[in-house]
Amino acid sequence: MKLVSTRNTNNKVSFLQALLSCMPEDGGLYVPYEEQDLRSWILHLDENSSFSNVAGSLTAALLKEELSPAVSERIADSAFKDYAPRLRQLDDGLFQLELFHGPTGSHRDFGLLWLASTLEHVLTMQGKTATVLTPSMGKGGRSVAAAFGNKKRLKAIVIYPRGYAKGYDEKFTMQKGGSIYPVEMDGSYAEIERLVREVYQDRELVSKYNLTLANTINIGRIIPQTFFYPFAFTRIKKRSSGNIYYAIPSGNYGNITAGLYAWKFRLPVSGFITDATASLTSDVHGFCVCLDSMIPLAERGPADPATPSNIERLEQVFSISPALMRSFLFPVHVNHERINEIIGTVYHKYGIMFDSQTATVYEAALKSNRISQKGAETLVLISKDHPAFESERLRAACGEAPIIPERLKNMDVPIKDVHLINGKKEEILQILQTITE
Repeated sequence: MKLVSTRNTNNKVSFLQALLSCMPEDGGLYVPYEEQDLRSWILHLDENSSFSNVAGSLTAALLKEELSPAVSERIADSAFKDYAPRLRQLDDGLFQLELFHGPTGSHRDFGLLWLASTLEHVLTMQGKTATVLTPSMGKGGRSVAAAFGNKKRLKAIVIYPRGYAKGYDEKFTMQKGGSIYPVEMDGSYAEIERLVREVYQDRELVSKYNLTLANTINIGRIIPQTFFYPFAFTRIKKRSSGNIYYAIPSGNYGNITAGLYAWKFRLPVSGFITDATASLTSDVHGFCVCLDSMIPLAERGPADPATPSNIERLEQVFSISPALMRSFLFPVHVNHERINEIIGTVYHKYGIMFDSQTATVYEAALKSNRISQKGAETLVLISKDHPAFESERLRAACGEAPIIPERLKNMDVPIKDVHLINGKKEEILQILQTITE
């Protein structure tokens, strides 16, 4: 699988190169160089194929020039043997794909589990190690700890605002023999992001300590998210005779990008519905408009390693086929003041608690002219995070709070003996020297 930067299509790199050195020097983002036809692989999978089977098969197909089928299967099995999304049917033609059945109840779990598994296998084969530096307010740090905590070739420095390091088993910390080095910083989250940005801008430092990223700047986070859609397709293809649409929360556009890549891999799908944002919106005719495209790439700053956005990857897909933006991606304006009402309505109709993001794209789908006519359309709602993260909001909307799974009951338990820093780059350098000795 060859990749190029969104800002330079002449310099091709392998997937493994892009995985470990995930930030092109030109400031862009790595994207697939060419489309791959995986239709035969996707159609061969069925409802008896586990998520690990789907991931292993598609990993082998995508990376056949770099990894053997056996290694691809081991990567997927190591990542997903205990975890899988779940597809729930709510109504005729209406499904919900729940991405919160990983170890920490976050959609990030699946991307991070595959990324960590792939990095561990590749680094073992190369006899190398790598380190990740990431900011967190709590939820993301838990997902990184669950994915990276037991790895031998990987280390992760997770930087929190003071008082926010909590929510995972201390066996994952380096002090207890794991691979996670939790750090708290006196300062705001924005200041932590600034520090992470400063470190990754130092190319010499990045090279010396083999620093990579665990967020969706890294193409190794986007690729596993493409597996969600073929997995859902294996479950609905015998129950759907018409067009298939996915309704995806906008977020940082990572799941939307992954859905478009799955389509480019020849997944049968008719389009993607999302909630309109300041960057990705619709015109008076309802056609998709990417406002960021008004600024030429040459006039933009580099991709931000601390606060990733995949809008540039979306632009790259649409630049190849501009008509695709108008006919395949449908941003819909949603009245966010109605979200609690929608959550309550869905709960009383289906007995299911939607989090606010799922409720938002459900409303977007209802307002979209793609499915406004009663017909054979199939709609799959993508639910990213467990409703328990919004317990009080759901209690107000539904009259009761969601049940908190056992694996999430420790999410407010502080981590002990966390290193405290003031926010200087030199402090991070000292930590890197210590943990890589």
